[in-house]
Amino acid sequence: MSDPVIVSAARTAIGTAFKGSLVNTTGEELAEVVLRETVRRSGLDPARIDDVIFAESMYGGGDLARYAAVVLGMTSVPGQAVNRHCAGSLTAIGNGSAGIISGMEKIVVAGGVQATSTGPKLTRRVLGTADQFEDWIPATHPDSPEAPNMDMSISVGWNTAKEAGLTREELDAWAFRSHQRAVAAIDEGRFVDEIVPIKVQAPDGSFREFAVDEHPRRSSTLEKLASLKVLHPEIPGFNITAGNSSGVNDAAAAVTLVGADIAAAEGLPTLAKVRAWAAAGVEPRRMGFGALESISKVLGRAGLTTQDVALWEINEAFASVPVAAVKEFGLDEDTVNISGSGCSLGHPVAASGARMIITLLHDLRRRGGGIGVAAMCAGGGQGGAVLIEV
Repeated sequence: MSDPVIVSAARTAIGTAFKGSLVNTTGEELAEVVLRETVRRSGLDPARIDDVIFAESMYGGGDLARYAAVVLGMTSVPGQAVNRHCAGSLTAIGNGSAGIISGMEKIVVAGGVQATSTGPKLTRRVLGTADQFEDWIPATHPDSPEAPNMDMSISVGWNTAKEAGLTREELDAWAFRSHQRAVAAIDEGRFVDEIVPIKVQAPDGSFREFAVDEHPRRSSTLEKLASLKVLHPEIPGFNITAGNSSGVNDAAAAVTLVGADIAAAEGLPTLAKVRAWAAAGVEPRRMGFGALESISKVLGRAGLTTQDVALWEINEAFASVPVAAVKEFGLDEDTVNISGSGCSLGHPVAASGARMIITLLHDLRRRGGGIGVAAMCAGGGQGGAVLIEV
């Protein structure tokens, strides 16, 4: 038994789904790129890896982790697909860490892949018919007016804002600052060490290198955000817009986890220690509060309080989630999402958790270390969190 530590990490740049740089890049390709690079950066023999655990969401039910392992010649390495939607890759990292701390595994690559642009369209047979089929999207929870299954602007954005008493001005201000922070991080080169460049195909058939997150808007202003129409004008007081919501995106991210004893014995660079992880459930209509519940749970498991945390990554599925967390826990806004988040960088669902951990550990290292927490809500009324120490 040994404490799990992260010895390498890599992610792709985040693309804007359906019209961005990764529009012609499949989930299989994204998985291959991050697995290859994460293993390369670790310096470990690929044959020593015990498992590859990649989160997927809405990708048809395959196994991208195993696919990538086979393509890379790692045929002795199994692969596992995890689905907790938004919190999927946080769960993958937690599961990998659990395998190591239990002594059952020694080396695990964990992360997530989101290929929204190339994801399949699903159908299923219409009940009571023999050969009639309809478009179908798997449900995260029973549909209801207060928590529509396919409208997260209500289930997460509005319900969180309403319960926490958040104004449109607060949400827009948070989203605007998210763009400012993401642009500053890009301009300062803060993401360079995180990102593995990937060759992508342009509409004209040519290829180029994609290595810079493309979703942040340099032209964003408070005035522009305030001018956007709310998504549900028929609902009195509704204050959720496209501007204070996350993007729809493509990306992949992964980390290599090993036991601290192996890292010490082999002189591997320890980027961060994984101290605790947690998943939480709430009523589907309170979906956004899944992030807050997971924060409380992971802090309790680590025996820490919010005062012990130096930096936070609280996913901006909607701006209302981190704003509610800041109010609920009394957090310093200057310690939350300091390099941007979902409203600016985007939200490549199954990859977001691992992306957050990678950004968090790099930001902590630049500040000389400390405790960091990455947390997010997830479909079905869930949440996930991972607590690291650098």
